Amino acid sequence: MNILGNTIKTIRKSKKMTQTELAKLTGFKQNTISNHENGNRNLDEIDIRKYAEALGVSPQDLFDLSKPSTASPDAKNGTVQAINDKVVQLHPERQENVLGYATEQLEEQEKENRKVVSISEKKLEYEVRKRVEKSAPGKVSAGTGYWQEDDYDTIVSFYEDDIPDDDDYDTIAIVVGHSMEPKIKNGDFLFIKHTAQVDINTIGIFQVNGENYVKKLKDGYLQSLNPDYDDIQLTPDDEIRTIGEVVDVYRES
Repeated sequence: MNILGNTIKTIRKSKKMTQTELAKLTGFKQNTISNHENGNRNLDEIDIRKYAEALGVSPQDLFDLSKPSTASPDAKNGTVQAINDKVVQLHPERQENVLGYATEQLEEQEKENRKVVSISEKKLEYEVRKRVEKSAPGKVSAGTGYWQEDDYDTIVSFYEDDIPDDDDYDTIAIVVGHSMEPKIKNGDFLFIKHTAQVDINTIGIFQVNGENYVKKLKDGYLQSLNPDYDDIQLTPDDEIRTIGEVVDVYRES
């Protein structure tokens, strides 16, 4: 059951926020948010922190709100009474807001109650997801580095709804190594937009002395997100070239 994704969706709707607006705050693509909310794509710790910050709650709040209620009938009745006590103190227009939100919640609950599918139906649902084939012409290192001529150059099958639009990226590369975990893992595919410069604190593809790395750009060095790996310190003697910015990460569920 996709409880955490449903919680993100519920909080977003309570703030009258669209998926597009949430995408701007988190840096995710709109289709990535849709997949997170629907349970088609897993959430890692960094994803959860981004959602919490964008929604104005703590990561722990997301987990707490996702826990099934264990309140007794008396406690639940007390909750209803507490809501009623608050509502009667509101101005009429604010009472309308509460009614609208409660109606949305009831409609969503009814839809979830109706969405009971058998294992075979669930399997069929995943089987009909459309896949597309894309060329992945290169490797990038999340470790010791790969020479430019060590190209991957193969055709890869992706779920179409899990990748960005063609206009949003220029090339695809496979990750080799573990230095960018947990955000980017060994075997992930990166969708890359070619650019000669990226902003500080942006994850990009950088060529240092002929080797291609996926790293986060910092002032004077390239950062490894995995604390078990060293950062790459940049010096005036290094040959450095920015290849592009990572716009999306694909990981087969």
